[in-house]
Amino acid sequence: MYATERQQQILARTRSQGRAEVKSLAEILDVTPETVRRDLTALERRGLVQRVHGGAVPVDRQPFEPALADREGRMAAHKDRIAKAALDELPDGGSIILDAGTTTARLAQMLPSGIELTVVTHALPVAMLLANRPGIRLHLVGGHVRPQTLAAVGGWAQQAIAEIHADVVFLGTNGISVERGLTTPDLTEAQVKHALVGAARRTVVLADHTKVGRAEFAHVAPLDVVDTLITDSDIDPDLAEDLEAAGVAVVRA
Repeated sequence: MYATERQQQILARTRSQGRAEVKSLAEILDVTPETVRRDLTALERRGLVQRVHGGAVPVDRQPFEPALADREGRMAAHKDRIAKAALDELPDGGSIILDAGTTTARLAQMLPSGIELTVVTHALPVAMLLANRPGIRLHLVGGHVRPQTLAAVGGWAQQAIAEIHADVVFLGTNGISVERGLTTPDLTEAQVKHALVGAARRTVVLADHTKVGRAEFAHVAPLDVVDTLITDSDIDPDLAEDLEAAGVAVVRA
């Protein structure tokens, strides 16, 4: 296979998966990791990918966030496993915060029947799932609702969040890395996520492997606020090791 053909395959996989790992690319293409790294360097010089630890991410991502309905079916099986593993992090009869996102919505759906919990959320889909659940004391945070995530943002939301202190926040993220911590594309969403982290005793991040090693536009919080990351078994082992070395407990669902 010529280098140009190989690089086209690497670029296609990077775009379709959201990131590509050197190790998996080397196995798929039957070449050495050094060859893959040279190809990634060539693609980066052409402005098509951005090198990150262990692989690369596409730089030609859409300049906007996909709609919630568009994201719902992506990585569905991975998200289901992550949400199921997150059940082990629930406090006994305590209080939790559920961030906006498709994986946190799956966690809301999976909450056991008969469970006694106080739940705070600023996400309309999460609130709709839990509004009629016996045993759930639901608190819905208000504010300006972003169409992309159906989540309340802005000063009103931040003020309400500042008045609570929960046992655990289950946080979604678009990117998590040692270098940049937690990131997301939108500044207003980042500010609310930052407030959510400050309103809980523990922070559990729910993110599939395509989010690990990525850095988005808006900074949410440094990595040291994260107690546990629940991701899937496809996570790059090197990235997982880096996160664990930084003090994050990494659960592979």
